[in-house]
Amino acid sequence: MSTQADHGRELIPRPELTPDALRAALAVVAPGRLDEMQAMKDEAFAKAVEWQSLSPVQSWVQIWARDIEIARRPDLSSRYTQAENHLEHEDPAIAQEALRELSAVLEEALKAVRE
Repeated sequence: MSTQADHGRELIPRPELTPDALRAALAVVAPGRLDEMQAMKDEAFAKAVEWQSLSPVQSWVQIWARDIEIARRPDLSSRYTQAENHLEHEDPAIAQEALRELSAVLEEALKAVRE
């Protein structure tokens, strides 16, 4: 597991950016998403072979590292859920702010895993 900045209480340490480490972390923070992760992994590896490029695998790692970062940090998870719940609010200003917040959470999580 890697070191990271202090973001308050974290459910688990940030995993290494390997498929096995990401899968193990997801099994703890969001086990209901394991089938989704496997399906996306299979698709990424198939595209990597077809395209003769590692970019689909690298994208898969970044997507799951980001999603695990959100799930393992209650501060980000709470912000993400609250924003997601307001995306289709009847007040367009609230929906727009929710979209901005959702984007900010995703960006913060991605930045954290790239540190």
